[in-house]
Amino acid sequence: MSVDKHYTVGQLAKATGTKAVTIRYYERLGLLPSAGRTAAGYRLYTEVERDRLLFIRRSRILGFSLDDIRELLSLADERETSCAAVDAKVVEQLEQVRMRLRDLRALEAELERLSVCCAGGTIDDCRIIETLSAESAGRV
Repeated sequence: MSVDKHYTVGQLAKATGTKAVTIRYYERLGLLPSAGRTAAGYRLYTEVERDRLLFIRRSRILGFSLDDIRELLSLADERETSCAAVDAKVVEQLEQVRMRLRDLRALEAELERLSVCCAGGTIDDCRIIETLSAESAGRV
């Protein structure tokens, strides 16, 4: 018979690489269930909450919003349900990442174009400043 490990908020923070304030924030949002308390009032978390917190952290690293994570957690709690909704959420996130990559590539190209405009000299003659100040500069 195994005894479940318990974590204080500090121990859980260390075990998951999450700040204690973030753990309490996730708890307030309902992403983590409210922790049990010791007689002295300290929060106590179990391995279940640790695993859920790791799920949240990994999802955040992949760029999922807190609302997306709430939905994924809800789906994860329904163990016998089809994973089609999870698949759709991942595909949606992948498309968001691809759009950001396209935007970043366009930004990179514009910055490269700007960087070759400058021939040195003074700010008064700076083509970069002139380009950024021009009326059409906002239309990258």
